[in-house]
Amino acid sequence: MKLHKLILAGTATALAIGAGAAFAQFQSAEKAVDYRESVFTVMGTHFGRIGAVVKGEQPYNKDEVAKNAAIVTMMSTLPWQAFGPGTEGGKAKPEVWSDNAKFKAAAEKMQLAVIDLNKAAQSGDLEGIKKSFGAAGSTCKGCHDDFKKK
Repeated sequence: MKLHKLILAGTATALAIGAGAAFAQFQSAEKAVDYRESVFTVMGTHFGRIGAVVKGEQPYNKDEVAKNAAIVTMMSTLPWQAFGPGTEGGKAKPEVWSDNAKFKAAAEKMQLAVIDLNKAAQSGDLEGIKKSFGAAGSTCKGCHDDFKKK
């Protein structure tokens, strides 16, 4: 539970800071877009590695799944600073900015889901990994449906 609160507090802080200072952190809006898209690419790569195990395409290796889940969890804290005012564009729909409260809620939901996935992965409970992987994947899909251009 403490990890949940820590990640959530970090997310809220990053979102609050990011809203006012995101553009200042990046040399241009394009740099912010590149940053957040790169973060999501790395997350997707490591999430996909877990998915291959969950689908039975790769053998289960507790240490590898745990390592990938930890990377996904850490990376899930990073992209939000690159969604501030003046950073519109890339694969993000305008709704990221016009319905920012919904976007922030979706981001927090995803982060909590990957924390649960990480816990299951660290414990080595393959059935728990499968269940939490599905839940995390649903949060990703929901955000993509609402906030990512096709």
